[in-house]
Amino acid sequence: MKIFTRMSTDNSPILTYSQAIFEGTKQEMTRDESVFVIGQGVDDPKGTLGTTLNLHKEFGLKRSFDVPIAEDGMLGVAIGAAMAGLRPINVHIRLDFMLLCMNQLINMAAKSSYMFGGSTNLPLVIRGATGRSWGQGSQHSQALHSFFMHIPGLKVVAPSLASDAKDAMIDAIRDDNPVVFIEHRMLYGLKDTVSKNESPSKIGKSRIVKEGSDLTIVGISHMLIESLRAHELLKAKGISSEIIDPVWLSPLDIDTIITSVRKTKKLLVVDGAWLTCGASSEICMQVIEALQHENITVERLGFANTPCPTTKSLENLFYPNPSTIASKAFNMVEPSKTTWIPEIEETEEIANFKGPF
Repeated sequence: MKIFTRMSTDNSPILTYSQAIFEGTKQEMTRDESVFVIGQGVDDPKGTLGTTLNLHKEFGLKRSFDVPIAEDGMLGVAIGAAMAGLRPINVHIRLDFMLLCMNQLINMAAKSSYMFGGSTNLPLVIRGATGRSWGQGSQHSQALHSFFMHIPGLKVVAPSLASDAKDAMIDAIRDDNPVVFIEHRMLYGLKDTVSKNESPSKIGKSRIVKEGSDLTIVGISHMLIESLRAHELLKAKGISSEIIDPVWLSPLDIDTIITSVRKTKKLLVVDGAWLTCGASSEICMQVIEALQHENITVERLGFANTPCPTTKSLENLFYPNPSTIASKAFNMVEPSKTTWIPEIEETEEIANFKGPF
């Protein structure tokens, strides 16, 4: 599926999200010999859904290699390598499994620079796939990005578009701090125009994907794609929605969101995660604190306070979708009118996703 956000002006290629991550990784491995990839399945014939495809053949097994199922151990290796001057990319097939290495990530990676008075850099990218897929249930489809947002010393990025995924990967690799790179499974096959030109660092910068005047919708990760679809449904009802992709969750570009809400007076944050203590809560609270003396309306959409379900029918009810987003936004703009719930077909990436991860 194509989700174009910009037209090519320099014959830039159209890439899938996974190809964009691959291109960013390969570019940096070619540019800098200190960059290497370590993780489960990175030398698999499918190359971690295409993101590490044949890197071990091109750069050798010293720079792209598989490891046993030992999350704590492999992240420890990556942390040590980063302290020694290398730039590792640690790949986790599922973000859920990063719970097995939280001590290494939170107590070692995130705090080392602070504890050593800034004398030690820790350039490390930790990749993890998140979100729904083919009914993997509560232990394999969680959205835990707010965990990492809570920890000083970690940067967190969750690009939604292929055009941002390449830039974010390059920025993450070049940064001298640990970066948790969040990848939603439903994004891997989506296409966009990806510039061939190197861009300046975009760390901590959001993107206004669609401009509008009636309300602001902030979509995190795959929810940005669903919000873009909701934007089209709302347009048919005469409602102009401004769609913002935060891209970086920590550091968070809250100023762009505040500026938008000051204009529209309404904010809807859509996150494919639990609402309690989540990214949506943080964004909403920061906007409320900044605009507390203005007449604004703030709402959220996300998970119910239950584990992620397994069956497809329950998944479809559990996750926000273009219909529920558009309906919520419509009620915010037109509260006096009858509730509107548009009928939609299942989106292509959800219907066609086959896994295995």
